[in-house]
Amino acid sequence: MISLRQHAVSIAAIFLALAVGLVLGAQALSGGLLSSLRSDHAQLQRRADGLAESNGRLADQLKASDAFLARSGGRIVGGVLAEHSVLMFTTPDADAEDVDAVTRALTSAGATMTGRIALTDAFVDSGQGDRLRTAVTNMIPAGAQLSTTAVDQGGLAGDLLGVALLTDPAGGAQRSTPQERGLILDTLRGGGFLTAGEVQPAQLAVVVTGDGARAAENNQGSIVARFAGGLRARSAGVVLAGRPGSAGDGGPIAVVRADGQLATAVSTVDDADREMGRITTALALGEQLSGGTGRYGIGPRATAFTVTVVPH
Repeated sequence: MISLRQHAVSIAAIFLALAVGLVLGAQALSGGLLSSLRSDHAQLQRRADGLAESNGRLADQLKASDAFLARSGGRIVGGVLAEHSVLMFTTPDADAEDVDAVTRALTSAGATMTGRIALTDAFVDSGQGDRLRTAVTNMIPAGAQLSTTAVDQGGLAGDLLGVALLTDPAGGAQRSTPQERGLILDTLRGGGFLTAGEVQPAQLAVVVTGDGARAAENNQGSIVARFAGGLRARSAGVVLAGRPGSAGDGGPIAVVRADGQLATAVSTVDDADREMGRITTALALGEQLSGGTGRYGIGPRATAFTVTVVPH
């Protein structure tokens, strides 16, 4: 007969055996798991190194492409805008380097730049809409009438500045006097809506915007898009150019491309941070003179990378 002491010793031996087995099994499992993790880590590291190397090559190729286009841009766009004048508008988020590079591309195309107007945060703030609309409707040049369809602040301001600063596409006549232009610019400047140096009337306009990061704030994307549309209704051509983000949801280029009327009037370029986009901006403005409109770049709803037929 098994005594209680023998029974207890047997149970203790069983638990000891289980414990030893668990320890030994855990050690074997741990060793295998660590080995597997080390192998996975090595594979992931090789993949990451390969991707980094590939990205480096692509970055170098893009840099070389930009350098080539910067040197060759004059031959590509030369004469496209000869004997034509262009007025530059910039939004608050426009990159200064993009603005200068687009200006160089336009000049290389033969354009005469008549000035640069920088729209401020107040201009693209929907909270300032009533104040801007009041200023605009009190400064209409003699004999002019603003569009009855331009009721939002962007479209209304674009319509007024189009009348005042862009020549009549039908005959090239100026539609405001120097005094009227001065009053309009001084008033908008004094209201904190824009900054500008010396400005002369032009036939065409380019609006350079940024990456659309703040497009959702106070309806900025729509205001800029409508502003470009207002300018276009009064001119021989308008191009809205920005960085890829501006073609994303709510961005000014996205708003233009999603609106049937705007999309057929205003040309858009969504890669103005690259030399190809800057060249395309000049070509698209030349295309506007020929009655064409395009959606160019790499973003959503772009229909071509660049202008396929160089206008002359």
